[in-house]
Amino acid sequence: MFQIEFDSQEAAVGIDLGTTNSLVAYMNLAKPEVIPGEDDDKLVPSVVSLAADGSLIVGNAARQELIDHPERSIYSVKRLMGRGIEDVREELNLFPFRIAEGSESVIRVVLGERTFTPSEVSAFILRQLKKNAEAALGTPVTKAVITVPAYFNDAQRQATRDAGRLAGLDVLRLVNEPTAAALAYGLDKRKEGTIAVYDLGGGTFDISILKLHEGIFEVLATNGDTHLGGDDIDNRLMRIAIEDIRSEWGDDISHSGEAVQTLRREVIRAKESLSFLPTEVLRFGWNGKAYQREITRELFESLITDIVDRTLGPCRDCMKDAGVTPEQIDEVVMVGGSTRIPLVRSAVEVLFRARPHTEINPDEVVALGAAVQAGILSGTVEDQLLLDVTPLSLGIEMYGGVVSKIIHRNSTIPASAGETFTTGIDGQTNVLIHVVQGERELAKDNRSLARFDLKGIDPMPAGFARIEVRFLIDANGILQVTARDARTGREQMVEVKPSYGLTDEQVEAMIEASIDHAEADFNAAQVASARVEAEGILSATDKARRNPAWEQLSDSDRAAVSSAVNRLMVALNSDDHEVIRQHMDALNEATHSLAELMMNTAVSSALKGTHV
Repeated sequence: MFQIEFDSQEAAVGIDLGTTNSLVAYMNLAKPEVIPGEDDDKLVPSVVSLAADGSLIVGNAARQELIDHPERSIYSVKRLMGRGIEDVREELNLFPFRIAEGSESVIRVVLGERTFTPSEVSAFILRQLKKNAEAALGTPVTKAVITVPAYFNDAQRQATRDAGRLAGLDVLRLVNEPTAAALAYGLDKRKEGTIAVYDLGGGTFDISILKLHEGIFEVLATNGDTHLGGDDIDNRLMRIAIEDIRSEWGDDISHSGEAVQTLRREVIRAKESLSFLPTEVLRFGWNGKAYQREITRELFESLITDIVDRTLGPCRDCMKDAGVTPEQIDEVVMVGGSTRIPLVRSAVEVLFRARPHTEINPDEVVALGAAVQAGILSGTVEDQLLLDVTPLSLGIEMYGGVVSKIIHRNSTIPASAGETFTTGIDGQTNVLIHVVQGERELAKDNRSLARFDLKGIDPMPAGFARIEVRFLIDANGILQVTARDARTGREQMVEVKPSYGLTDEQVEAMIEASIDHAEADFNAAQVASARVEAEGILSATDKARRNPAWEQLSDSDRAAVSSAVNRLMVALNSDDHEVIRQHMDALNEATHSLAELMMNTAVSSALKGTHV
């Protein structure tokens, strides 16, 4: 174990909390460096195991325990962060650990006689990184910047913050992994440019398009898949090897956790070798039997081509969202251990038409960037500013089910925006605020994030109250919603912490559906808005018919108003907003004389007894 001379009394570090491995780094003067662990290995396996004596172990020792006693170990817990049981049910058979009963909203994994949430498991990993940093720096480490996939939603980000807090860390900020990589490469020194960051790690894939202007990073757009990475390549090779072994031996080793983990380690070794060698032999021995198979790079690439292709769709979508073409991309940065695979690098080069950066160790680049960001926030690094974006629009449900988007997708965060709304019913004393996330026009087609009541509104006619709704997304992507009655000053606030997040399919589907249904959604929103307006006009007309001025109208005028009301009520059932608005206009025209009489009556009453 080595010792670093460090001047500060309290260090701020950068942490890459990864699916397969985790790292911690710090700013050594003007240069970021990764801090090795107790065994001088910079990569700390993201594995937590229960030792024979009942103690919890983390890192390399836990990885060995994973092989020897997989039923007492947890790995790839990042896949479970902020997610519910339904999100991960299909893949649970790939994990040796059990999920506790009753884990519907918040997953709890079983270790021996104890159960832990994914945030608690991640906290054990963070504590080990904190311990490594304190031993190396010779100073307490209480502040950290932690990286997350750019496509992590609110629940997943909150789960990561919770893990940091449980580990005794003040999380200064959560930073998107691809964004951190741009800092590690020092691309801010370009002053100007457009940068694509392609991050294919163990369990997640992210693509970000960054704009650099006068040394300021701004994320133009992000996309990706929270459930795609090197683990999927490993699982593809694992299934083939297990089928081969079953065919040769007549034995299904998938029921033995120890055998599966031993084979997995061999599969990963062979995969890594094929990034540099044209051929490799996969060797596996178990219970006195031996299995081996030669795998060429050509065969390997044919087996994983569809997985690599799955990363290209989000790249194209991200460029479209950012409003750039491949020719406008100045730099391409590769992040994540899986980007060592030649097929991945060639596919990225063809798509972006530029040779990607691979100079920095792709396993370390995110942690190094996090250290730079920690330096920026702690004042060690100056003259740099980093801006991120929110991946999905946020808004509230309006009367009629239409969504009013308050913060739009790909808005720079931290972000704050608000709008003023009113009541839709006479005498209304409370308002239900329904917060939704997504790109569709109607609330029912989006994801519901939170509901809360603003109570104590003074009873007034519909449309008179003024309700100020403000959304605030902090630097970590956590949403706070405040509703305030402008007249009384009464206020209600909620911090949105969903119990579990979206699946990768749901996230992608929300964006795709907004495009596929754009025309239908727009029409549905127009119909809903027209109905709300029509109901308001009908309500106002009903009040007017109880006004003394109604009796002053001619029989023909009263008949015209009644007829227009009936036709509009029938039109409310129409799915054509133009039809509804035509009948609204007809009713407005029919009530013109009534409105004049009501105005004259009101003016006469106001002027009664006054000498002009």
